[in-house]
Amino acid sequence: MDGKKLLEVFHKELRAEAVTPGYIREDTGEVVRHVSQHKERGFILDSRITMQNAAAVIQKQIDFFQERGEPFEWKVYSYDKPDNLVELLEAHGFITEEEEALMVIDHTNKDLSSGFQIAVKELVTQEEIQSLIALEEEIWGTSHQELGRRLWRDKQEHPDSLFLYGVWEGGALVSGAWMYLEQNSSFASLWGGSTLPEFRKKGYYTALLAARAQKAAEQGYPYLMVDASPMSRPILERNGFQCLAYSYECQSPE
Repeated sequence: MDGKKLLEVFHKELRAEAVTPGYIREDTGEVVRHVSQHKERGFILDSRITMQNAAAVIQKQIDFFQERGEPFEWKVYSYDKPDNLVELLEAHGFITEEEEALMVIDHTNKDLSSGFQIAVKELVTQEEIQSLIALEEEIWGTSHQELGRRLWRDKQEHPDSLFLYGVWEGGALVSGAWMYLEQNSSFASLWGGSTLPEFRKKGYYTALLAARAQKAAEQGYPYLMVDASPMSRPILERNGFQCLAYSYECQSPE
């Protein structure tokens, strides 16, 4: 499938029609927002706005989530309209995080298993998942406790949709990642892929990629997607992923 068609499938399945465990999907006609059932951060994955109504729609979403007392993220992709949507959000106080590349692969006829020369362990217990959260916090220097609660909850409630993996050295978790088999979709979404600095360039990211690709293939998911950092993108490209667009996580004003 060529990139244009793949992007269309991605947009339909993981933005316009996406369903997320633990969230209520609300299509207002202007945006598709996902509201947490657990009072956690909400998010907007898709919007259908114009320059004429953008300011009003953005303010309406800010008001909606502020009334709930919850922060939210507006996920923007480089092909979204209007073309300056990120700038319009920033004018309303949103903080835009680092640009990421939307990397996608149809791995039906590809072998991503070369990383299995490295031992990868599936993380299934609450203690193991908390080790992953501690790893993320050490690497990024910010709290990931909400993420930890969500991952553990999703693993309990949807054990066949969420898979977490790690690489251990000397009894400590040094690299970790997770994957969601997206509901009503042909995509598996890959997250994390974080490694302690002193353990990088050993192939751990590739090993975690291989483990997740194998599981996705076993479960009948032909497409993998990653919102990749500049550090991860070259590894993904070497493994056959193609960049379809760029994404921007815009965090709501306090």
